[in-house]
Amino acid sequence: MRNPERTSLTAALRAGMAGALALASGVAAAHDPVFGLGPHVLYKGGFETALEWHGEKAGAEREDEIGFELTYGITGDWAAGVELPWARVDDDGDVNSGRGDVQLFTKYRFWRRDALAVQESAAVALKVNLDTGAGGTPRVGTGATDWILGLAYGYESRKWYRWASLRWRRNGDRGALDRGDRFLIDFVGGWRPHPRGYLEPDTVWLLELNGEITRRARLGGATVADSGGQEWFLSPGIFWTLRNFAVKAGVQIPVRSDLNGAQDESDWRAKVVLEWHL
Repeated sequence: MRNPERTSLTAALRAGMAGALALASGVAAAHDPVFGLGPHVLYKGGFETALEWHGEKAGAEREDEIGFELTYGITGDWAAGVELPWARVDDDGDVNSGRGDVQLFTKYRFWRRDALAVQESAAVALKVNLDTGAGGTPRVGTGATDWILGLAYGYESRKWYRWASLRWRRNGDRGALDRGDRFLIDFVGGWRPHPRGYLEPDTVWLLELNGEITRRARLGGATVADSGGQEWFLSPGIFWTLRNFAVKAGVQIPVRSDLNGAQDESDWRAKVVLEWHL
């Protein structure tokens, strides 16, 4: 005959272990790369708000963008949101600023595997870059509607992280100009030097390798010589969290550039994100 007292103890131990696993997975799942795409999604019914700054410089042109992002957890594996940006472009003293391209996005996590203090997952993502920029000279926004389709994988533990992602950006045409598609490739490693509890400040150091491969543009059916090519960046960054608040920051340092024709190579890019989970 089964001992009811022993059965209750076993059930309690199993419940405690399940809770510990869920806690560990929850802590790990709260992280994504700074520049790459990760598989993290919100819990069902959750809101995430973010204030972001992006800056970049290539030759004589510098662009700064501030964006407000709102994300909603539709289910535990599916999230969607919107980003509302404001941008400023300075091209060798010619300055233009105004509303940037509004972006709508969604992400679905289709695979997840949990182990003791470890979570692996994979997700697909879709983003639409709407033609809402202020235009002008220099141009604010792309002047076309672009689509970005991505696939992301992540391994997250209490100490180590790794991510990989591939994105295809289908750039829309601007009048007679076929702007050429772009492929983005990301490999990311992360290290938490001191594992912390949820109530304590937590720091994860990141190192990303980000690649951009762009096809040549075409104008009226003819190839544009000064277009297309590839750039690769080595990107150190940090992810700092305290409870439901997080700071992500990083800088992209160009390590290889092979652009076609007379195009300005990137000097640097940087990003800072403030996130709140509600």
